[in-house]
Amino acid sequence: MHIHRRQFASTLLGASAAMLVPRPLLALSRHVSATRGLSSVAPIIDGVRLNARLAELATIGARTDGGVDRVGYSDHDIAARSWIEPLLQQAGLTVRRDTAGNIIARREGSDASLKPLVIGSHIDSVPAGGRYDGTVGVLASIEVADALRVSRTALRHPLEVVIWMNEEGGLIGSRIVAGDFREEDLNAKAVAGMTHREGITRLGGDPSRLDSARWQPGRIAAYVELHIEQGGSLDRDALEIGVVEGIVGIYAWDVTITGQQNHSGATAMVDRKDALLAASRYVAAVDRIVRAEGQAVGTVGRLAVAPGARNVIPGRVDASLELRSLDETRITRLFDAIQRECTQIAEANGTAFEFTLAQSRGPSMCVPAIRDVVRTQARALGRSTNDVPSGAGHDAQSMAPIGPMGMLFVPSVGGISHSPWEFTQPAQVTHGAEVLLQTVLALDANPPAAS
Repeated sequence: MHIHRRQFASTLLGASAAMLVPRPLLALSRHVSATRGLSSVAPIIDGVRLNARLAELATIGARTDGGVDRVGYSDHDIAARSWIEPLLQQAGLTVRRDTAGNIIARREGSDASLKPLVIGSHIDSVPAGGRYDGTVGVLASIEVADALRVSRTALRHPLEVVIWMNEEGGLIGSRIVAGDFREEDLNAKAVAGMTHREGITRLGGDPSRLDSARWQPGRIAAYVELHIEQGGSLDRDALEIGVVEGIVGIYAWDVTITGQQNHSGATAMVDRKDALLAASRYVAAVDRIVRAEGQAVGTVGRLAVAPGARNVIPGRVDASLELRSLDETRITRLFDAIQRECTQIAEANGTAFEFTLAQSRGPSMCVPAIRDVVRTQARALGRSTNDVPSGAGHDAQSMAPIGPMGMLFVPSVGGISHSPWEFTQPAQVTHGAEVLLQTVLALDANPPAAS
């Protein structure tokens, strides 16, 4: 059922009352408390508080259309970080900021020899963004930590809750931690209008000491990120939890289409070398080829026509191409097919195509052992599941080289994200946090083998 944003408050109140009813708990959760002799109370997520905090965080950078403007390094981003640090402390975590400006909050485990389990996400947004992207994962992670504190449940592993900085600007915080960030990248301009160097300094980091923020491969026992799906498959199929297979590879090209600029009235149709006509055929070809292949998406997101006058046949079009898939060989196959078709288009009307690679990032697969745990814990809680790819990039992909990585999704109503109309039902948010909690408990008892 799709709920209009104006119904959110009443929906939240109704959901809050329902959340007060005791729900079944996993045997594992009971086992953790009983065997450690700390408490007979199993940890439980406070869904009312979780959704209230989501609403409160949305007031920082709030827009009149219901969305948020909280881009990385902005005043609103800084205010949100200041708002959230006390919540981490209240959850019993020791809070610090690394030299990249990431917020890292830690709860020690009972076995000092074990590596940490890491959960978290981000709280920055795109311009005119939504309330749920990143924030669901962050606030759910805090709820997990607080549930463990309240129930006095000890984990064997340390638990770290990480709030990655400037995810929307290109996974900046997690890429620095993974060592996938160059010195020259610091001077690039961010959406907030300053360089990354300046932005990191604003967040309390030290751009001259980024090496000290880096995590070496093998540092973590596992990384698990809860996120909204941002696509429509879970909502369309009325499913509650997405078990993420992996994060797609993303390849992008700048495309230049060159024809012959000429007079629109004096040039016969048979004599035209129209770059825009070639571009239109190219756009249609990308859509047709990618649809026929399946298990991939292709987008032409930019067309800049020159000279752009009504009475001039376009002589040049600057375009783009982006291909995404979990299968890197499929991306290569699609690109080859698109290039072959563009050669035919060019020969047909006297134009030329040039492709320049602008981005190449391979897929990041979630570890099967973590996928199995997420699926098992979700179903034990009575939640319906399906295996899904992540078509969007996430900080989790930066963690894949560091240690075993997994993700779980909750539905995005209507498949809408990066928009003021982004919405996830309060009960769905709570369900995601509950599965995250049980996943942490299960991984603490039986962590995945290091790859």
